[in-house]
Amino acid sequence: MGPVPRRSPYSALFALPGVARLFAIAFVARLPQAMTGVVLTLHVVRTLHRGYGEAGLVTAVMTVGMAIGAPWRGRLVDRLGLRRAVAPSVVVASLVWFTAPHLPYQALLVAVFVGGAYAVPAFSVTRQSLSVIVPVRQQQTAFAADSVFVELSFMVSPLVGVWLATSVSTTVALTTTAVVTVVGGLLLAWANPPTRSPRATPVDEHAHQGGVRGLVTPGIVVVLLAGVAAAFILVGTDVSLVAALNEAGRAQDLGWMVALWCLGSVVGGVVYGMRARGVPPLVLVAILGAATVPAAFADGQPWLALAVVLAGVPCAASLSAINAALVRQVPEHRRGEVMGWSGATSTAGNALGAPLVGLVLDHGRPGAGFLTAACVGGAVALTGLVVQRVVRARRGDAAGGDAAGADEPVATAANVS
Repeated sequence: MGPVPRRSPYSALFALPGVARLFAIAFVARLPQAMTGVVLTLHVVRTLHRGYGEAGLVTAVMTVGMAIGAPWRGRLVDRLGLRRAVAPSVVVASLVWFTAPHLPYQALLVAVFVGGAYAVPAFSVTRQSLSVIVPVRQQQTAFAADSVFVELSFMVSPLVGVWLATSVSTTVALTTTAVVTVVGGLLLAWANPPTRSPRATPVDEHAHQGGVRGLVTPGIVVVLLAGVAAAFILVGTDVSLVAALNEAGRAQDLGWMVALWCLGSVVGGVVYGMRARGVPPLVLVAILGAATVPAAFADGQPWLALAVVLAGVPCAASLSAINAALVRQVPEHRRGEVMGWSGATSTAGNALGAPLVGLVLDHGRPGAGFLTAACVGGAVALTGLVVQRVVRARRGDAAGGDAAGADEPVATAANVS
């Protein structure tokens, strides 16, 4: 007999029990959040006849609600289980999106805050479950695949949302968001994917204290900083793309242009998931910023299409590296909460990026929006890398000084720690 062919990382991943079903349900449950941002922007600009700055404020308020609600709902998942934590989200979020199309601007701000706070935690629950059902050695591939499926959600949802908003009405688009919210939440509750290992230890069972105590470590802060920077770049690119196509009178092209952006991300994510070793999140986010710069100088639809494909390539890889790094650093009984905090810091990046880039767009060309997103997000990532390097250098000097006056066993222990 000849040698047995080696299975690819992805075929080995999807052979694991429960993985394929989890990805399929998560894909549906994530569709509303993938659709909401672009549909809200079109609703505020085209239906309510407001500016991009005001549209960005609506998105920012929604993401602030998500930032506040995500850690709280993550703790509920850790304490109560998935079904009891998701039920209120399904009810409240669906009511918000059913009523949102009929509200004036000021009331819409309140509604989207509530909708954000009660958003179905499809993103964090999926990643938390992957950390349970996938062995550690396969988790880089798992989180890369998860990021690819996220991009597929963001390819399908904007296409449908933009088509509904521009061809029918933004009211129909937002109502569709409400319907899919109900369907996705119910599917997630029905599947009830595991968020805790059956091998939970006694410490796990009694370690449900709230707050951020025990979670704030230098390593986690660096990863969360990468999440903020990545979110800033992505939301800035999203808003700038809407502005560029609206200015060109091609708003109907937004769906497929976003799909191209996501296609680049899918390709990058698939390749990254096949790597044997990961790349530090801040490095990938800095690359993401650099890859977004060409979109600022794209002249015409064909060049813009090529630029957004390039901008998408590091996206899924960056997000998967962030998630994998968090899972490695957090004990299982706190993963729901830390995934919530990850969502909170990412939505903080959204909340900063959407109005800031929107303000730039109100006073400049679309290219300025792309450039702002790339430069600010990239600068945050590069600053984080510099600080990280300085801290490591100082720790190395301190360790060297301690080792010089210590016995060899003590020096070895210090190096290991």
